[in-house]
Amino acid sequence: MARSNDRDRSSRRAPKETARRTKKKICIFCKDSMDYVDYKDVNLLKKFMSDRGKIRARRVSGNCAQHQRAVAVAIKTARELALLPYTQRTTSERTGPRPGRGGRGMSAGPRPEAAGAAPEAPEEAEGDLVAVAVREDGGEQE
Repeated sequence: MARSNDRDRSSRRAPKETARRTKKKICIFCKDSMDYVDYKDVNLLKKFMSDRGKIRARRVSGNCAQHQRAVAVAIKTARELALLPYTQRTTSERTGPRPGRGGRGMSAGPRPEAAGAAPEAPEEAEGDLVAVAVREDGGEQE
């Protein structure tokens, strides 16, 4: 038997939350009665992108559904034509290794390869190289 969701609907919103609603933004394309979103108008398209290069959502930008789709297509076209960047490059100074980045079962100390030390070679390989020639009958000769 299916559950009744009447209880959940009635208690979903408190009276306090309805007072927080702000005025809905209006679409600037509808306001200016623009039919076409031009991909070459980079300054306009930057208004609908975040500082990191992401396309802003409809509820943030205030566009209607049709113009939000047109803005997204225009931004993607401008990115392909190298008028807009895909992402903004962010750089930060690293002061040291991040805490808790050791991995599973690994010690926190530096590895010998990372410190610049070469791995130790076996003692047999330290001597002179011995040339070995193979005779025609299959035997080896030093």
